[in-house]
Amino acid sequence: MRRPLVVDLFSGAGGFARGFSDARGFVAFAVDNDEACVRSFKANFPLAHVICDDIREISADDIRYLLGRREVDVVIGSPPCEPFTGANPRREEDPLDRLYRDPAGQLTLEFVRLVGEISPRVFVMENVPAIMEGGLRRTLEREFRYAGYSRIHFNVLRAEDYGTPSRRTRVFISNVRIEPKPIGRRISVAEALRDLPPPGEGYIPNHDPVPLSPRKLRRISSVGRGRALYYYTGAGGRRLPNYIRLNPRTVAPTVLGSSRFIHPFENRLLTVREQARLMGFPDDHVFYGGRDQQFNQVGEAVPPPLARAIASFIFKHVPLV
Repeated sequence: MRRPLVVDLFSGAGGFARGFSDARGFVAFAVDNDEACVRSFKANFPLAHVICDDIREISADDIRYLLGRREVDVVIGSPPCEPFTGANPRREEDPLDRLYRDPAGQLTLEFVRLVGEISPRVFVMENVPAIMEGGLRRTLEREFRYAGYSRIHFNVLRAEDYGTPSRRTRVFISNVRIEPKPIGRRISVAEALRDLPPPGEGYIPNHDPVPLSPRKLRRISSVGRGRALYYYTGAGGRRLPNYIRLNPRTVAPTVLGSSRFIHPFENRLLTVREQARLMGFPDDHVFYGGRDQQFNQVGEAVPPPLARAIASFIFKHVPLV
């Protein structure tokens, strides 16, 4: 029996694709407009056709040509969440403007367009739950209906319920109901980081120490567990933390592209690999680009354990091949 063929739109470094691949899907095509993300994706999925381009310039015919006209079983993707998230102090006040006026929000409509053109048996689009606010849910149902899908499900899942050592609540919009069974336990920060060598030692990729000034190191040493060194302002004046000292006995806070964590026992920041561990990435999943680009690739990904739970549920309950 052949493996279900998967197309990844807005692929990033491949967290979503990693879960589907681990669940026996064949990731055949990916597109992203970030060169570092494309390098990372290609390194981790050498058999996939990977394009670095604006998705607005991509058509289903382009994808079919590269895939040799093979039928696509599943389309996955993560359009930018910045237009919708409450962490963005500049998001549009009117929720519908976040989709139709914000240029980044309009990319969600490009996902819908390509799903309609490709007509896969299943599609799954990941975003923040705020994408359902203020009429957006009904609007997205209508857009997908125009694309040929009459039943749309908004599956809200928590990554920590499926083996991810950090908190992350996301909605997975799909044409099938997705209800994977939680694993029944939480993986703590200490468990996730326990067998890593000191930064810069060994042969683990993306595990170099993060340089800090002596002044910042002194300030970090005074931060207690669960507390933050900095706060920034999000939408609606919300105060959001950064440089958080991790509690080793609990799951980590949500990993974001802009977030940095302080080691629970040492006065230093986590390496890219350590933050990737908190997202459930295996150590053989590599990240390219500058250090900040690597942190962004980790923080903007779908955690692979959650992606694997979603893929396993779909492959079990939806006859694709």
